[in-house]
Amino acid sequence: MGASLSQPVSCDAANPSDQAAALLPPAAAAAVPAAPTPTPVDYMDLPCPVKYEELQREALMSLKPELFEGLRFDFTRPLNQKFSLQHSLFMGSVEVPSQGSQTFKVPASSYEFGANLIDQKGMLIGRLLTDGRMNARVRYDFNDMYSFKMMTQLAHEKSFSQAMFDLDCKGLDWQGQIKLGNGAFYGVNYLQSVTPSLSMGGEAFWLGSQQKSGVGLAARHVSNSCVATAQVATTGLLSATYVQKVSDKVSLATEFLWNWNSREAQASVGYDYFLRQCRLRGRVDSAGVVAAYLEERVNVGVTFLLSAEIDHSKKDYKFGFGMTLGE
Repeated sequence: MGASLSQPVSCDAANPSDQAAALLPPAAAAAVPAAPTPTPVDYMDLPCPVKYEELQREALMSLKPELFEGLRFDFTRPLNQKFSLQHSLFMGSVEVPSQGSQTFKVPASSYEFGANLIDQKGMLIGRLLTDGRMNARVRYDFNDMYSFKMMTQLAHEKSFSQAMFDLDCKGLDWQGQIKLGNGAFYGVNYLQSVTPSLSMGGEAFWLGSQQKSGVGLAARHVSNSCVATAQVATTGLLSATYVQKVSDKVSLATEFLWNWNSREAQASVGYDYFLRQCRLRGRVDSAGVVAAYLEERVNVGVTFLLSAEIDHSKKDYKFGFGMTLGE
């Protein structure tokens, strides 16, 4: 029989770009980019994850801004590069617990004096309120691996006085924490990177004063444009969050909470929008609560605040405005 006019095609040209290059002239084939080869994962050089208590920090920034009702004024006066004084004034109303679904509010006001000492190794922050409460926060970094934190509050009522001590440990691809507190509270948590984008860990605590304990598991996935987290605990709480970075200025967040003990669930959707001189955050949840929080930079060291929250089911409306002076 006569010779065949077709040439045999090698089965090795399985890559589509190689097949396309084989059909092109030599000059054009040289311009076809080669398919990118996946970079092998070095599991001995994984990134260090966030702290376990900061697992949902991106979602909390969007969904839970520091809302308030009434007037708020904060003034920070730096005395040098490390030491500063702070004055805070609040006039508004506070909610009083009631038996029914109706919300009762009473007028309230307070003045708070604070001192801040911050340097590269740690910080010391103290607050004194007109009602007699005194708060203190201390953090000290021993080295790149170990750091110590303390948070205390002293009040006239014994039940409102509390203290918490934390020892943070940081490795190359993990973070851990040991917690001690009043009421015979003991806790430990650990978060480990298992891939460049996924970290997993858990926590456990024991509250001796109430004879209660709990264990929780968590996972966090991070990519260039999104952050997803999930947590489950023996206390009956299931939590999941997702944050999508739409652009450099806009982020969308959602959260789902379910308590299988009470068979109650709640979902929230929020946004975080950075404008040229202001930041706008807001959320709406499945209970019908709508909230918004605005921070507008009027000038260098001057920020104007607006806060609003509407609870349609309880007919509860909160509105606040404030001013922050100083960095």
